[in-house]
Amino acid sequence: MANKRDKKGRNVGRVGNKYRLVIMNDNTYEEVTSFKLSRMSVYVALSTLFVLLVTITVATVVFTPLRYYIPGYGDLKQRREFIRLKMRTDSLETAINARDKYLDDIKQVIGGDFSTSKLDTTTLKVPKVDNSTY
Repeated sequence: MANKRDKKGRNVGRVGNKYRLVIMNDNTYEEVTSFKLSRMSVYVALSTLFVLLVTITVATVVFTPLRYYIPGYGDLKQRREFIRLKMRTDSLETAINARDKYLDDIKQVIGGDFSTSKLDTTTLKVPKVDNSTY
């Protein structure tokens, strides 16, 4: 149990340790450049790079014509055509329902079955006309 705590403590403590990355010329062993790094700075740099790449990728897809290559995302012409066809389908469905109701009513009249039809009991409100002469 103590070994697990000791290892965990060492890993947390090693985050702040400084390391040196040296880039050398292979032929002359001349030092080209060197960097002082810690594990935390590497984690921060890689996380920043990841977030930056994701942001650039999303912005490229959203704000350029590349979005039209995504499946399910059509162009404006297809979208307008889809809306027009949807409206036409809805109006045709309404017309078919009205025609079916009309045919059912005609069948009832021909068959003499008036039990399912409702009586028109709507009262009309006729405004009174003032016919008085002063």
